[in-house]
Amino acid sequence: MPPIDDIAAFVTEKPAIAGLIGLFALVGLVLAVLLIRVGGRGLAGMWQRYVLPRPIEDVLTIVAACIATGVSAQGMWRFSGDVLGLDGPLRLLLFAFIEVAIVTSAVRARRNMRENYSAGIDGVAVWALTCLTSVLSSMDARSVAEAIFRLAAPLVAAWLWERGMAIERHRIRGTGRINWRLTPERMLVRIGLAEVSDRTATEVDVHRRLTRVALAAKRAKNLREQGAPDRKVRAALARLDKAMDQAVEHTGLAVDPARQEALLAQIAALYNTEALIDADPRVPWGPQYADQQPVPARPQLPPALAELVEDEDEDVEILDATPQILDTAERARLMRMGRTYWDEQIEKGKVPRTVDIAAEVGISLATAREWRALWKLEPQAHALIEQLYQEHGIVDTGTFPAVAVQSAS
Repeated sequence: MPPIDDIAAFVTEKPAIAGLIGLFALVGLVLAVLLIRVGGRGLAGMWQRYVLPRPIEDVLTIVAACIATGVSAQGMWRFSGDVLGLDGPLRLLLFAFIEVAIVTSAVRARRNMRENYSAGIDGVAVWALTCLTSVLSSMDARSVAEAIFRLAAPLVAAWLWERGMAIERHRIRGTGRINWRLTPERMLVRIGLAEVSDRTATEVDVHRRLTRVALAAKRAKNLREQGAPDRKVRAALARLDKAMDQAVEHTGLAVDPARQEALLAQIAALYNTEALIDADPRVPWGPQYADQQPVPARPQLPPALAELVEDEDEDVEILDATPQILDTAERARLMRMGRTYWDEQIEKGKVPRTVDIAAEVGISLATAREWRALWKLEPQAHALIEQLYQEHGIVDTGTFPAVAVQSAS
């Protein structure tokens, strides 16, 4: 900058030129102020329109991706000069063509995501072009560390773009792209360290101990019915006794009616597993159910027979219309008595009626009907009922004995 004396001498010698220079400087200053104000308003508008509405993680993702893209472009600048031999304006125009293609593909992929809910081929192009520019920029590296750095920078930019797309995808579709089958939560559930439902630890422990008792009872029953050696039967009974002791000690089974009912329900389901073989579930899409009308398995009872059975039910004097209130031990004892009577009648070729079970055991009709509906699904009783119906047309009332099939002589 010239000294102040030289400036004063120049203004004295050439006042017109000095005045023009001062005028142009003032105009330039005014224009600079105007440009700064316009630029500041534009930047403020862009900040309010594009930056403030976005979450902070999206803004940081864009900033980090821009920095990584700049590092990749600097590598391509050196590659275009050292390898391709480009110089001057040509080098300035051509060095970053891959980075421009990456940004273009990323913008198109985001638009496809908003319109078609998928990044499409443009999302694949982003990764392909990123790998290409990372390889090309690392080929002109002067050391291994520089090569690794130039390989990593474009991949970091692509990863940040991918995470931004994942957030956009989740925001638009409301779901993630995939549901992983192997997650920490599923692994913990698989090995038994976590629970799928929201049950408490006490509820889980009670359920497992009751289930252990029911399974042990089923195993002991099966061994006894199959005629297993006494040693195996005694071992099974010992395991059942041990499981029952633990259940009584840790679950309050002896004083909790709800848990007693749960145990009995599990035992009833396990004892009648074979009944599932004869189950005939409806097929909703089958042609036989097109009219949405259920098809009865057997014809309805004739009026006279229905009235007779109703009269017989009413003739049982030991039954009371009021519901019976029994404790669990008494209910179990009556159920064993009813089951013993049922097995004896089935061996004789008869299917006991509801009133027969109620009269024999001394229970209400409702309870007898419930037990009979469960027991008649067993294979032997079901075979007797089917034989009565197929050979003689007798509906399941249990009134008549089954007719034995005559063997050919």
